[in-house]
Amino acid sequence: MIYFISDTHFGHENILKMCNRPFDSIGAMNDALIAAWNERVTGNDTVYILGDLFYRCSDPEPILRQLKGRKHLIVGNHDASWMDKVDLKKYFVGVDNLLEITDGVRGITLCHYPLLTWKHKLRTYMIHGHIHNDTTSDYFPLIAVRERMLNAGVDINGFRPVTFEELAENNRFFKEQFLFEQQL
Repeated sequence: MIYFISDTHFGHENILKMCNRPFDSIGAMNDALIAAWNERVTGNDTVYILGDLFYRCSDPEPILRQLKGRKHLIVGNHDASWMDKVDLKKYFVGVDNLLEITDGVRGITLCHYPLLTWKHKLRTYMIHGHIHNDTTSDYFPLIAVRERMLNAGVDINGFRPVTFEELAENNRFFKEQFLFEQQL
C-alpha cells in the first residue's frame, strides 16, 4: 500500500494553536500521530512524507524509530532544523526536494510546496503539503479549483497517512467547503 502525509510537525508546540489541532499538549499530539501512523502502515508499505516531519524537535530519532513503513522524505521548509541530527539513510529510502512517481495507476508529482503547474498537469496529480488547513492565502482560490492538486497535510487528512483515494476525497470535501463559503 502507498500512503501520503505532510506537516506532522512532531515536536512543534506552537503548531497546536497555529492550526487549531485538537490535542492538549505536544506530547499528546506526537503520541496520537505515531499511533495513527502505525495503525495503518505496515513495514512493507510505502509512505511519502511531503515535508515538515519535525520542527523544533531536539531528538527526532526516538520518533523515527517508531514510524513503520518504507519512508520517502520530500524536504519541507522546516526539515533543515533536524535533518543533520540523524543518519537519513537509516530511516528513509529516499530524500528529495521534488519527486515524480507513479502509483501504478496515475502519475504524481510530489513537492512540499504547492505548484500551480507541473509536468503533464492535465493527466497527472500534484501532491503537496506546506499550507496545512489555511485557506486565507491569496493563492488558495487557485488551488481550490484544481482537482488534481492534493494537500497531504495532516490537518485536513485526519492526522494520519492516507491512501490516494482518501487524499482525493478529503481534498474534495475541503475545497468544496471553501468554495461554498466563498459564495455566501
